[in-house]
Amino acid sequence: MVPEIAAAVGFVSNLLRTRGCVSEQQLQVFSGALREALAEHYKHHWFPEKPFKGSGYRCIRINHKMDPIICKAASQIGLSLPQLYQLLPSELTLWVDPYEVSYRIGEDGSICVLYEATATKPVSSYGMLTCKNQMMLGRTSPSKNYIMTVSS
Repeated sequence: MVPEIAAAVGFVSNLLRTRGCVSEQQLQVFSGALREALAEHYKHHWFPEKPFKGSGYRCIRINHKMDPIICKAASQIGLSLPQLYQLLPSELTLWVDPYEVSYRIGEDGSICVLYEATATKPVSSYGMLTCKNQMMLGRTSPSKNYIMTVSS
């Protein structure tokens, strides 16, 4: 769970960093608070043997409504809800699953992989309708996958 959370935290922190309105010290505090909040939130909802189980619960979502976990971490550095709406995309979905972290900006954006690892045991996803796969059902063209590296 540690590398997946690190990828998600790094991605959200980099979104805040690109706007230039948050100091590096604030970003460090935000990253720590988000890391702790996600670890606590996922504690009983992390199933490496069934990575898609709990996917919807672990999904971080901004859809003209701010995700409460991001709000909680942002409050640690004094960012208000209106400031968060200015700094982050109005439409963002971030899937944090065992062995994979991916995101989509916009309702019709491509799904991009941030982090991918190989399961130590074979994992069967045949017939599984994950949160991410449900989003892709209505597509008329295939999405393109991009890999974004996250550094801290």
